[in-house]
Amino acid sequence: MQDNTENTSTSSPSLLSRGWDKVSWLNNKYLLASLLFLVWMFFFDPKDIGSAFNRWHKYKELQASEKQLSNQIDDTKLERSQLKDNARTIEKYARENYLMKKDNEDIFIINEAKTGK
Repeated sequence: MQDNTENTSTSSPSLLSRGWDKVSWLNNKYLLASLLFLVWMFFFDPKDIGSAFNRWHKYKELQASEKQLSNQIDDTKLERSQLKDNARTIEKYARENYLMKKDNEDIFIINEAKTGK
């Protein structure tokens, strides 16, 4: 009976002869732990690469918005200082923005056609 069990164990191919020798690097626990850590950090962590890219993109959008708003604030400050100093500027501003007019004037509003070109 012992001869029978020995024959079956020797007749079946070993793991190494079936191709498992090609994945022998899986036996290295430090490499496996490092790979698992990298996969976790790149894909599953709340601060993964996709989230970092989205935050960077949002940051660039906010910087562009800040520049645009800063320019708009500067323009408004300049307009405000001109409105404080010059009476003609006040009159021009009132006519353009509030459609005010003198008693002997008529105002005609002409809307320009918007072209898609």
